[in-house]
Amino acid sequence: MSIGIRAAQMADLEALVALETTSFDTDRLSRRSFRHWLTTPHRALLVAESGAGVCGYILIIYYPGTRLARVYSLAVLPQLRGQGIAKALMLAGEQAAREDGRLYLRLEVSVDNAPAIGLYRTLGFQKFGFYRDYYEDHKDALRYQKRIRRYRDTPQHRQVHWLRQTTPFTCGPTALMMAMHALDKNYLPSREEEINLWREATTIFMTSGHGGCHPTGLALAAKRRGFSVEVWINQAGPLFIDSVRNEDKKQVIELVDSCFKRDAGQQGLTVNYANITQNDLIAAFEAGAIPLILISTFAMDGKKAPHWVVMSGFDNDCLYMHDPDPEEGRQSELDCQFIPVAREDFERMSCFGKNRLRTAVIVRLG
Repeated sequence: MSIGIRAAQMADLEALVALETTSFDTDRLSRRSFRHWLTTPHRALLVAESGAGVCGYILIIYYPGTRLARVYSLAVLPQLRGQGIAKALMLAGEQAAREDGRLYLRLEVSVDNAPAIGLYRTLGFQKFGFYRDYYEDHKDALRYQKRIRRYRDTPQHRQVHWLRQTTPFTCGPTALMMAMHALDKNYLPSREEEINLWREATTIFMTSGHGGCHPTGLALAAKRRGFSVEVWINQAGPLFIDSVRNEDKKQVIELVDSCFKRDAGQQGLTVNYANITQNDLIAAFEAGAIPLILISTFAMDGKKAPHWVVMSGFDNDCLYMHDPDPEEGRQSELDCQFIPVAREDFERMSCFGKNRLRTAVIVRLG
């Protein structure tokens, strides 16, 4: 049978919906979802076509600001399975992701889907995780990934349990809880602890809404809980003040900044007023520490917001991070773990604001 693979078009909508209905009993993509993916950027949606029409598709999602691609869905008409169509779609999808500059391709598969697991292994995918109760029918899932460009070395990862922030303004406390729990399993994160950490570390005011967390405030909170901490900040003045117009709010930010500096001095907390480099972060990670890093979310969501993430690995091409905030459009919490960010992209992402603030908190077991 002659099969051709091409980019999906809006004219394929009905065929895609029919194929989805035929292929899956649960976890189906809706007509609305297909319409969305047919018109949105940051994805590859390819169809396999025979003389009888569309007989398969693959949907691969690209995550802005990262080098990660994910096979979100793959389907072939049941009567045509076993004829190499899924393999052809996978290879075409991998090529599309590679041409888009992605370094990793990831996917999830049901533990009892032996044909698919066999295909992914044949194509060079390696098991990356196991997740219970992943699908709507409560089946477990295996996670696989493949390095699809410039394979140079094996990533060095740290076992960091991922946590979701429960408010829009507690990325810093959630990142800190991830780090402290990874270093000491006796430390137990909770929502109460998340809010308490925010109360201890907040600057009180930010560009809008609730206050964000000051790096020195986070470090002091970790030190109170028995961890060894150091801070890197590339500017000595009050942080985030340039984005606040109200003079009364500026005075409060200056007061809080002054209090954090005073407490840091009294507690013997190391604060390095210098740029922290990627080599510094990697050296700390290799020595057993876990860095928290402030990034700008502009490359990921276009919002230019300060956001705390956790470093969870590195290799020659990328730094990897755990992001506590699954943004709208991310279809799975798994996509917030071990996010590969190319070194050159990370260099830009880890600066915030007009003053190019670069800051990190290095957390070690006390």
